[in-house]
Amino acid sequence: MAAHPWMPSSPCGPGCVAGTMPTVGRLRRCTRLFRAVGALLTGLLVSPLLVLLRNREPLVRFVFRSVLHALGAKVEVHGDDTLGEPPHRGALVVDNHVSWLDIVVINAVHPMRSVAKREIASWPLVGTLASRAGTVYLDRERLRALPATVTELAGALRAGSLVNVCPEGTTWCGLGLGRFRPALFQAAIDGGVPVRPIALRYRLTDGTPTTWPAFIGNETLIDSVRRTARLRGLVVEVHVLPEIAPGRAANRHELAALAESAIRTTLHGTTVPHPVPQQAI
Repeated sequence: MAAHPWMPSSPCGPGCVAGTMPTVGRLRRCTRLFRAVGALLTGLLVSPLLVLLRNREPLVRFVFRSVLHALGAKVEVHGDDTLGEPPHRGALVVDNHVSWLDIVVINAVHPMRSVAKREIASWPLVGTLASRAGTVYLDRERLRALPATVTELAGALRAGSLVNVCPEGTTWCGLGLGRFRPALFQAAIDGGVPVRPIALRYRLTDGTPTTWPAFIGNETLIDSVRRTARLRGLVVEVHVLPEIAPGRAANRHELAALAESAIRTTLHGTTVPHPVPQQAI
């Protein structure tokens, strides 16, 4: 049962990842998992050095690209992979949320901080890496903690950080898209920074959409990782969309709707009306 009426939820479940997909053999699968864990361990070992580097992006990008390479995943970037980032300018980077792989893909393209549910801090390897990377944690079950999170996020944006947020608040299988919760968009308004939407699409090399990388329902992270490691020919499309400039939206509800419409149009060819209903958080 949800902790409060606004707790993010998704209709996606085990049925969304049913069906036949091309897979690799058991040996290749085990090799992929071993190499992926090795890449994460390497990232964990070198993460204390990040504070000593003036430009840590190449090292962070290398670690996340190593994870994708280990799993046999390829990334196609459409648009400006620099995110049009002048030095020291912050931006709120928002994307549709499908998988634990989302944050790996985003950082493989352009390393940045992120907002994540507080449970991730306790995940093996991933949690430690996330914390050392400056992740802002969100307690989705405690609405009273939300203003403090928005304030922390606005401060990071104002200081010039790129920060990645998944506004749906939970994962969908990739064939659909949830409504964007407007609460964290307030941080972009308070920080006076643009919003940069990114649309993620998971497919096979022949163009067939796949939901196998999705992390949905009550499955464990290990279940999702193992299923992803079985998949042959995974391609992740990263569509970097035009930024939404500060002042273009009157409030966080309109800002969330503009970002959602941009991503929805890219993935599904449809738009959403705006503003989002005012009772949404």
